[in-house]
Amino acid sequence: GGQGAQKLGMASDLYAAYPIVKETFDTASRILGYDLRELIDSNEEKLNQTRYTQPAILTTSVAIYRLLAENGIAPDIVAGLSLGEYSALVAAGALSFEDAVALVAKRGEFMETAAPAGSGKMVAVMNTDPNLIEEICQEASEKGVVTPANYNTPAQIVIGGEVGAVDYAVELLKEAGAKRCVPLKVSGPFHSALLKNAGEQLAEELKSVKLSTPWIPYVSNVTADYVTDASQVAELLKQQVSRPVHFTQSVERMIADGVDTFIEIGPGKTLSSFVRKIDRNVKVYNIEKPEDLDRVMEELAC
Repeated sequence: GGQGAQKLGMASDLYAAYPIVKETFDTASRILGYDLRELIDSNEEKLNQTRYTQPAILTTSVAIYRLLAENGIAPDIVAGLSLGEYSALVAAGALSFEDAVALVAKRGEFMETAAPAGSGKMVAVMNTDPNLIEEICQEASEKGVVTPANYNTPAQIVIGGEVGAVDYAVELLKEAGAKRCVPLKVSGPFHSALLKNAGEQLAEELKSVKLSTPWIPYVSNVTADYVTDASQVAELLKQQVSRPVHFTQSVERMIADGVDTFIEIGPGKTLSSFVRKIDRNVKVYNIEKPEDLDRVMEELAC
């Protein structure tokens, strides 16, 4: 999952029930230098700051991934939306969990600095032709940066950029017949050119991180295609911060290649709902509580 999915107390039931989950949180806390579990359980203000949100969601997701693996459920293909790519890379063996935790904490800092809270905004545009959205963003660019940021489903595209330009694009979209434009609760204009600087800083950081060839197929947000080479991973993670997330295209690609069951790990059900809207013939599960795990185990008959 991506940012905005975090919630107070997430995975606390799993943490209490399964040693592997506790162990994953303990490792993260050691690397971060603060008690991540306590932050998630008691400090909503910090949890919503992107430098804390990112390691919190990553750790929750990897903990659940490890719990599934321990129970014999392993993926054939992995992908994630935005921040979720880091969990996917850990699952694919391309990046160690320890490195990923340190990296996304830095990524959060870089993103906060590149686009301080209030310097930009993101708006989800519903049921509007993608070509029209792209054209209008182009037109509204005379007022500043505004571009598509997330292609979530065929009927939900998020645009982002500088406040004035985004507002102008929304005005033009409404004139063109867009009925629903929903501002998102995020702290900055992620996946827009305003974060290019954060991408550069991330690239520097990535130089000292060991990236390996993914050992299961992994689909990138930037290209909606498989990445098989460790050297491509660093370049794509750098670009990913300031380039649109092609989630719809990624899911369509996986389905075209025979994927018929998707399991969303981590807080919330956002990606599950996206996948259902992209194709309602596939099976979709999400896991955030012990009973979710039991249901998936039963249905997949492990």
